[in-house]
Amino acid sequence: MALRGCFVTGTDTGAGKTVVAAAIAAALRAGGARVAAFKPVVTGLDEPPGPWPADHELLAAATGARARDVCAETFAAAVSPHLAAELEGRDLSLAALAGAARAAAARADALVVEGVGGLRVPIDAAHDVRDLAVALGLPVVVAARPGLGTINHSLLTLESARAVGLDVRAVVLTPWPAEPTVMQRSNRDTIARRGRVAVDVLPEVTPDAGDLARAGARLPLASWLGHGRPR
Repeated sequence: MALRGCFVTGTDTGAGKTVVAAAIAAALRAGGARVAAFKPVVTGLDEPPGPWPADHELLAAATGARARDVCAETFAAAVSPHLAAELEGRDLSLAALAGAARAAAARADALVVEGVGGLRVPIDAAHDVRDLAVALGLPVVVAARPGLGTINHSLLTLESARAVGLDVRAVVLTPWPAEPTVMQRSNRDTIARRGRVAVDVLPEVTPDAGDLARAGARLPLASWLGHGRPR
């Protein structure tokens, strides 16, 4: 089954990929599309609540879904998926996660997948998030911070994705300030030039679905969505 959508990854944990994924999904939904959001694994559910909802809850709100239908597996500890599963005596399966993503896509016009951490975060002893992206075959959007260190992290992520044939459509710097500094503007230009990639920006937003949709509508979403045939 061919999938239509995109796979949102990040340069690191906390780089903004949930916000980017939610903005994409909310904007597509506001435009009339049936959108499915999918988060393979959420960890850290035993952490104290913060100003933002958990990843799968935000994605659910952006698409009008139930949180339990957005995420395949949840864990208590705020650690990588392979360790979270080990701590709870459970097993994660790349095939099962990919199958859950395909099932979500079957009910929608577009699928927005948000990865876990960066591309090389382990899922189990043999696979990582990059393997899931390859299995789904969707175009990739990279969420990155706009500040110091983002050039290195972004270029390394691009190299890792392209090394296995993933099609990276854009890097999104977020939260992008209303008045970016000289360094932030230089970071954007340098990533675009050295990474040979489109670099877009997403301003600071709130968890409100309408706010996310308005921010996402300013992104070139039509050029990011593509058809991937799972391997």
